[in-house]
Amino acid sequence: MKKILFVTSEAYPLIKTGGLADVSGSLPIALRALGHDVRILMPGYEPAIAAGEFQTAKLLHKEKGIAILEGLLPGSEVPVWLLTHDDYFARPGNPYLAADGQPWEDNPERFALLCHVAAEIAMDRLGLGWRPQVAHGNDWQSGLVPVLLGDEPGRPATVFTIHNLAYQGVFPYATFQKLRLPQRFWSAHALEFYGQMSFIKGGLAFADRISTVSPTYAQEIQGGEFGCGLEGLLSHRRERLSGIINGIDAEAWNPATDPFLPTHFDVAGLSKRAENKAALQQSFGLPPDPDIAVLAWVGRLVQQKGIDLVIDLLPKLVGLPLQLVVVGSGEDRYERLLQRWAKLYPDKISVKLGYDESSAHLLEAGTDLFLMPSRFEPCGLNQMYSQRYGAVPVVRRVGGLADTVVDADPARLAAGTATGIVFDEPTPAALLHALRRGLALFQDKAAWRRVQEAGMNKEFSWEASAQRYLELYELALQDRTQAGSLLRTA
Repeated sequence: MKKILFVTSEAYPLIKTGGLADVSGSLPIALRALGHDVRILMPGYEPAIAAGEFQTAKLLHKEKGIAILEGLLPGSEVPVWLLTHDDYFARPGNPYLAADGQPWEDNPERFALLCHVAAEIAMDRLGLGWRPQVAHGNDWQSGLVPVLLGDEPGRPATVFTIHNLAYQGVFPYATFQKLRLPQRFWSAHALEFYGQMSFIKGGLAFADRISTVSPTYAQEIQGGEFGCGLEGLLSHRRERLSGIINGIDAEAWNPATDPFLPTHFDVAGLSKRAENKAALQQSFGLPPDPDIAVLAWVGRLVQQKGIDLVIDLLPKLVGLPLQLVVVGSGEDRYERLLQRWAKLYPDKISVKLGYDESSAHLLEAGTDLFLMPSRFEPCGLNQMYSQRYGAVPVVRRVGGLADTVVDADPARLAAGTATGIVFDEPTPAALLHALRRGLALFQDKAAWRRVQEAGMNKEFSWEASAQRYLELYELALQDRTQAGSLLRTA
C-alpha cells in the first residue's frame, strides 16, 4: 500500500472550473479502490466548504491564521484536507478570478501557501501523524511543491501532472521576492522564466517524474507549437515525462443509470436512445425530428476549443439538414454571435449560455454528433462521454482527442473499430468536410449503428489509468535518490 498526498486547487464535486477538478475527484477514488492510502489537500474555498459540509469537520491543525479541516470527498471514502485561511480562501465565486473576470491579485501568495503547507505535511511537521511516500502535485497552483521538497532529507517522491500547459502561473520578479523564496531558486535551472517567475516550471524542473493527461499531448508539448516556451525543458526531461490518458467517472456517466436522463439505455437497448433525442429537441425548443442530425457543443466558448471555426461555418450549416445545440460560456463576442444566429434561425440553432450538469448529460444522450474541433486539447473528457453515450464525436487530431477517438475511415468502418470523425487542420473548411462526412454516416443507419456500438463498448474507466499512475509512483520512488531537478544537475 502506498501513501499518496494529492495536492490540487480544485476537486469535483467540492469545486470545479475544468478538467482538473474531474481528475482530482476521480483518480484518488480509483487509487483508494486499488488499496492505497490517498489524501487530497486543497484550499478551503467557501463553496468547497459548503459543498462538503465541512462546517462540522474535524479540525486537524490550527496556527497563525491557517487551519486544516478533515472531511471526506462526497460520495467516497477518500479523506480531504481543506486548508483554510480567512484572507486567502474565504471568498465566494471562482477560485482564481475576481468578479471582473481578472485573476485575484494575491493568487501567488494563495497558492504558495498551499505549496508550503503541502511540503510541511509531506515531511510530517504539522503533527498529523501521517507521512506520504509520494507527493503528487497538479498544474501551476502546486508547482512549488517539488521545489520546496527538493532538498529535504528523507523527502517523499514527487510527481507533477500538467493538465494544461497554457496556464503557467507566471509572475514578475517582485513576486518572487515577495514570496521570500531562497535566492538560489532564481535561476534558469529553477523558477526563472524569461525574467519572470513561473510556478509550473518549478514542478517541471524539480519533480522526480512528470506526467500529462494523454500520450499525444506529452509528445506535442516537447515542440514549439504546444510547448508554450517550455518545450526545451520538457524535451530535456523527456525520459521523466509520461502521458497517461484520463479516465472518466463510469458511475456518474453511465447511460443505463444516469439520473439526468428521461430514458435509460445501454448498447443492447440502443434504440431507446431516440427518446432522449426527442427530449433534447423539446428541451431546447427545436422541432422534434428523429431523422435530422443534431450537433452539440458543450464547453468553453474560446478559441482554444475551436468555437470560432463553428461560428464561421454557421452560414453554411443553416443550409444543411441539421440542428445545432450549444451550451457553454466564454468570450462575449462568441456569446453574442451565437445568440444572434439562434434568433435568426430558432428552428435550427439553440444556445444556452452557462453550464449545468443536467443539460450536459442530456446533450450526450440525445445528440448525434458532438463537436470538439479544438486547436489543442491535453486530454478532453466530453469525447469519451460521447462515445459512452452513443454520440459520435467530431474532433481534431490533437492531444487526447487523437488518443481516444478512432476515425471512421473505410478501413476502420469495415473492421468495426471506428468511433468518430477525425480531421487535421484547424480551419473552417476542414471542419466542414468532417461534418459532411458525419452527416453522410448518419444517413447510413447500419454503419452509424456500428460506430455507436464501437464507442459504447470502449473502456474509459479510471482503473486502467490509476494502474499507470501507480507505475509512475514506483518509478518516482526509484528516482528519488537521484538528482530530480535541473538545479541539482546543473
